[in-house]
Amino acid sequence: MNQENKNDLIRQKINEILNKEPDSKQAEIEAQRIYPGSVHQQFLRNLMNSGKGIEEIQVLWHEYYNSLDDISKRQVWNEFYESNTNLKFFNETKQKPLAVNDLKNQIPSVNKFKPANKSSKKLTRKISDKITANGKLNLKHQLQSLAFGLGIGLIMILIFLFGFFNEYFITPFIQPSNNATNIPLIIGANDFVATSQNQVIIPKINVQIPVDYSIQTTEESTIENGLQNGIVHYPTTVLPGELGNTAFFGHSSNNIFNSGKYKFAFVLLHQLTKGDTFYLSYNQKMFIYKVIYTQVVSPSEVGVLDSVEGQTATATLITCDPPGTSINRLVVVGQQISPNPSSNIVSAVKANTTSATNLPGNGPSLFSKILKNTYGKIALILFAVSLIGYIVSVFIRFKKLV
Repeated sequence: MNQENKNDLIRQKINEILNKEPDSKQAEIEAQRIYPGSVHQQFLRNLMNSGKGIEEIQVLWHEYYNSLDDISKRQVWNEFYESNTNLKFFNETKQKPLAVNDLKNQIPSVNKFKPANKSSKKLTRKISDKITANGKLNLKHQLQSLAFGLGIGLIMILIFLFGFFNEYFITPFIQPSNNATNIPLIIGANDFVATSQNQVIIPKINVQIPVDYSIQTTEESTIENGLQNGIVHYPTTVLPGELGNTAFFGHSSNNIFNSGKYKFAFVLLHQLTKGDTFYLSYNQKMFIYKVIYTQVVSPSEVGVLDSVEGQTATATLITCDPPGTSINRLVVVGQQISPNPSSNIVSAVKANTTSATNLPGNGPSLFSKILKNTYGKIALILFAVSLIGYIVSVFIRFKKLV
């Protein structure tokens, strides 16, 4: 048998095999008759046979799937896994489709959720007890809540008080200046060189602060503005180098929220005692004074501005006392010892002609500033009402606990 005859024989055998192959269309019809499939499979089959494009079929199937409830969606996925046993994530053991009741049991419920194991149950209980005490707050939790509320309230009150009255709290820690030069306390003829700037210098308390001689009115608000820039010479008193008493005002302790950098200029003035010295540099000439006495007076005692009986030339340093208040005034009086007061000239100032009825004091506190403002008054009233309400609520809770 030649090669051509062999090829014909092979072709004949192949044709016989192909003629025996069942018709695929007929096989599909027979399969659908035996097992028509679920509602979902029938819907998909109808889409596939509708002649629509693949994109439209995908859109329609997606809309159909979204319209199903959870159980029906689960059925769709089970049918998909059942018909695709060769997928890598499918269990090798063929599974039967789950019944509807089985599907209901497999769908998770938030209300029926339970921890998977004992450790997760224990952790859940621990968190629940920490946060809500399992819905039953005992006395310990109530006391903790009460203590937390009282603590926060106390902190807020302290912050409030510090904001309004900080001049009391920080006064003990203030050093007025760190710029005082090394001025000797032993007086000699050539020991001092006057500075180009008008200043008051008090070595004992480390003060070297500029003095403003330009103020020509006794109006307290004007003097307050001048105190922001240093020490203020009171305009109704004489000048250094003149016969009589020259007076100077400085802050002892002012609210840190007020403007100016000399809020604590004379905070340590109370440390000066009889025999201590201080200096006034004025018009490029140095005047030296020795303390002869100190006293505390009321703001209305304006007589401390007058000439000191028995003294030719004096200088008086005045500040509020106690520091941070305007209750009284601390007065430190020093007699001029250099240059010799015999060379002083008569002052052109007419003493007491325009003097005020009260000695200037510290600047207004934050509290007094707020009280002068309508919005500030409203804010304070609201704060007071809130604080009283909070205290009452804490008291009621405490009564319930005991």
